[in-house]
Amino acid sequence: MDGIDLGIPKPRGATRVVVAMSGGVDSSVTAGLLKEAGYDTIGVTLQLYDHGQAVAKPGACCAGQDIRDARRVAERLGMPHYVLDFEERFRRAVIDDFADAYVAGETPIPCVRCNQRVKFRDLLDVARDLGADALATGHYVRRSVGPDGAELRCASDAARDQSYFMFATTPEQLDFLRFPLGDLDKDTTRRHAARLDLAVADKPDSQDICFVPTGGYAAVVERLRPGAVEPGDIVHVDGTVLGRHDGIIRYTVGQRRGLGIGGRSDADDPLYVVRLDAGRHRVIVGPRAALAVDRVEVRDVSWLVAPPSAALAVGVKLRSAQSPARARVEAAAAGRAVLHLDQPQFGVAPGQAAVFYDGDRVLGGGWIAAAG
Repeated sequence: MDGIDLGIPKPRGATRVVVAMSGGVDSSVTAGLLKEAGYDTIGVTLQLYDHGQAVAKPGACCAGQDIRDARRVAERLGMPHYVLDFEERFRRAVIDDFADAYVAGETPIPCVRCNQRVKFRDLLDVARDLGADALATGHYVRRSVGPDGAELRCASDAARDQSYFMFATTPEQLDFLRFPLGDLDKDTTRRHAARLDLAVADKPDSQDICFVPTGGYAAVVERLRPGAVEPGDIVHVDGTVLGRHDGIIRYTVGQRRGLGIGGRSDADDPLYVVRLDAGRHRVIVGPRAALAVDRVEVRDVSWLVAPPSAALAVGVKLRSAQSPARARVEAAAAGRAVLHLDQPQFGVAPGQAAVFYDGDRVLGGGWIAAAG
């Protein structure tokens, strides 16, 4: 039979696949390709929030129009579709964590938390309750099977690869998950959407955090944590106070523009945010050289392989858009690890992820706790 092969040893018509449908083109094409291939498909959409602007924002997911779009696609494909109210779970597991991280001087990645705590945990349980053999999503990553089981790999199209956001996937979850778009590029996905006559074929991609539709995350944090955002000093690394700020939540490590100190620089070297001191409400700034780090401490490490017993050479991504840097990772106690970078890296921000690779395979990753 033509079409996608999920590698499940059952007839396709007897293989039930739950598809996580956000209302966007990627998850819609995932559902369409699986249905076309003959699988018993069921669409599930999680309503994660429903407040004001987020509902009307084109390109956001999991609320309002996006839920209606997912329903329309399921009707077009002739497959069952369920909408589940996960607002309270999403608020506790993702939105509250997002706000607390900014107040603590970190730069969080809520998409990872959503995958880790909602989509690949609670939704996976729903899929099993529905008698599914697999949960499929529209992520651009690949799953392969090696001698020790399922492996997570980068997407074929490096420009669309989302493996950085999937590091917290567990081996048990990866056994159950499938990613049908991992070998496609976005243009091909949209051509499939048009061929399948899906109404979302030309729908724009989401660019913002789904529950921060205007990109104004500071206002969201202030609303969620009233009184927690306090003004403080902007301080040079040499100890000189250069100015004042209205809250560290408006700054991130590596930021150069909008510092609020009148364009001051060290000679010809502009100033950057070097670190955030949440306890003293200080924004520490300095020249670019002050951003360089070659040692990174990582917490809450998730491994998709056996944790190494000795220093392991890896490629590591410290931001989603960067290429992997060469490093050695040492596993430590209490779910921690230490990275020793072959070459200093700049703008390493606590709260971001450090994801370990062996070529195109994801070995694991965790949250940046400190760098120096």
